[in-house]
Amino acid sequence: MELIKKNIHMNKLKCKTDIQLTFDDDFNVPDVKPDIGKIIKEQGQINISEIKAMSGKVMVKGTLSFIVLYISEDGNRPIHNIVGEIPFDEVVNMDEACAEDNILFRWEIEDLTTSIINSRKLSVKSIVLFSFMAEDMYDEETAVGIEGDDTVQYMNKRVDLTQLALNKKDTYRIKDEVNLPSNKANIFEILYSDVSLRNTDIRLLEDKISLKGEILLFILYVGEDEENTIQYIETEVPFSGTIDCNGCREDMISDVDINIHSKDLEIKPDSDGEERVIGFEVILDLDLKAYEDEEIDILSDVYSTSKELIPVVRDAYYENLVMKNNSKVKVVDQVRVAGNEPRILQICNASGVVKIDDIAVVENGLEVYGIIESQILYITEDDNRPMNSIKSVIPFTQLVEIKGINPDSIYRIKPNLEQINVMMLDGEELEVKAIINLNVIVFDKLREPIITDMKVEDINLDKLQEMPSIIGYITKKDDTLWKIAKHYYTTVDTIKEMNGLTQDRVLPGDKLLILKKVDAIL
Repeated sequence: MELIKKNIHMNKLKCKTDIQLTFDDDFNVPDVKPDIGKIIKEQGQINISEIKAMSGKVMVKGTLSFIVLYISEDGNRPIHNIVGEIPFDEVVNMDEACAEDNILFRWEIEDLTTSIINSRKLSVKSIVLFSFMAEDMYDEETAVGIEGDDTVQYMNKRVDLTQLALNKKDTYRIKDEVNLPSNKANIFEILYSDVSLRNTDIRLLEDKISLKGEILLFILYVGEDEENTIQYIETEVPFSGTIDCNGCREDMISDVDINIHSKDLEIKPDSDGEERVIGFEVILDLDLKAYEDEEIDILSDVYSTSKELIPVVRDAYYENLVMKNNSKVKVVDQVRVAGNEPRILQICNASGVVKIDDIAVVENGLEVYGIIESQILYITEDDNRPMNSIKSVIPFTQLVEIKGINPDSIYRIKPNLEQINVMMLDGEELEVKAIINLNVIVFDKLREPIITDMKVEDINLDKLQEMPSIIGYITKKDDTLWKIAKHYYTTVDTIKEMNGLTQDRVLPGDKLLILKKVDAIL
């Protein structure tokens, strides 16, 4: 007698550590740059050079790179920038169980503040949240039947579950060029740039992953003209392509996390030798999980008509997909220029970051609370302060409908900003319209008792001999043919044949004749 077993591929989070790091440093203005008069805008980026798992710890090295746009009192060219970086080398405690695992890493700049110490010195302070996670793909071994003994009777139970079919990390490189419009001056120097993803669409194909979307590119630069005018360009560059992924199928359920890993800009000459081409390279990080739904029949009960069988049972845990949902949130808000700030002449660029503050499980859904941190760069009416920026925090609440969700469900929400548009209402007020995507995947955690082994003992002959060979039995509430057959050491088929039954169902009060099948071995 041998248990037939099947492996179910699962994925679990073994351990997770979140840590906040504070960066604080001062920077001198380079000698070639004029004095700082007023800071317009800042931007930060975390660059990781090394992550290493050790015994119960994770070592991470990298830099916080930043760029600061500022106004000087230089009459020839009032707007300049300062770039710099703050190195870090941290050792983070994690569970011992994750010492040798592959560590997943995410970061989020929660705050970046720059301030003027004096006209030649700048203070940079930032709070960054780092998340370190170790995931484990494992097989949940499940008994699905028994073979090798005709006296053994077994019953199965059907379970709907979702198993992890693929867990893959990859990168995708986007390389392209943008030509300046004819009404723009040649590029002398890039002061500030912003590169972001928009309208990404990822689909699973046969042994491939299809990607398409848009790179939103904004560049503020110094023109190569007599006045060194400040100019900007904003454009969307579509991209599409495929990544090889063995084992991928269209009918699988995808859960993909996509982020910009790095970006690089290069000024190139056009066919006339003029600096009018912007070459860019963007590398995307992809964390792909693909699931497939499966119905399996697991072994739920077993007995023998010739032996005493004692199942060894333990609880197994599976995941079952409840729903994958993409919920869109439309946000509209008005933003006013502070009283001491210059009025708006023209909007240059709007950017934003979505942050989730809280998630509550409610009836048939998830209530999501969050904010958009937006920053709007604009040209002013003040010649002495030709550019400025406005920061704002726009709250939002969204009910994501998930039928069948319960408080114990496992869920993941990935927010991204699909669109942000700003319209001038007047010189002091703006209207911000944004669309947020909330990509949600929800699983139920199933607990099922499974038979992992079988203890075999000799049958109790004294008990058996006390039992009549033929029994008249009147069925009671909750009786089944399986329970009756197991109790009297016979089989369901034997009871059905002896009583002329065509189905397994019995009702309370039914009268049955039961032949003790085990008599044959006494």
